[in-house]
Amino acid sequence: MNTRTIASEYRLAHWTQIIRERSESGLSIKAFCENAGIHENTYFYWQKKLRETACKQFAMVNAKPAPNSLVSTGFTEVKLCAPSSSESNPETVLSGHLSIELSGIKITTDAAYPTDKLAYLLRKLVKPC
Repeated sequence: MNTRTIASEYRLAHWTQIIRERSESGLSIKAFCENAGIHENTYFYWQKKLRETACKQFAMVNAKPAPNSLVSTGFTEVKLCAPSSSESNPETVLSGHLSIELSGIKITTDAAYPTDKLAYLLRKLVKPC
């Protein structure tokens, strides 16, 4: 890995944290930027860069495999297990809930939520790429 790649990854990680902090603060972007001493245009520039990077990574993960590839596409069954006694964090496993986190976006829904609607929502979230 060269120094440019490392520096780029560092900046992306740094701005990911800043944007996450803004989201968790509950403040508007304008108020957060004023408090943090960040110019709004800089914030929006990095937000766009992070979205583009996330879309590229998502596209790479979801790229169709080569015809002779051993990787299969489609859905896979996921079995949920009860948390072990060492897992005391209530956010670790929510009984009867499905949680999906992708590029900083977290979706938590009741397990009975219709899968076709969930698939539609995920397609809409990915479409801007």
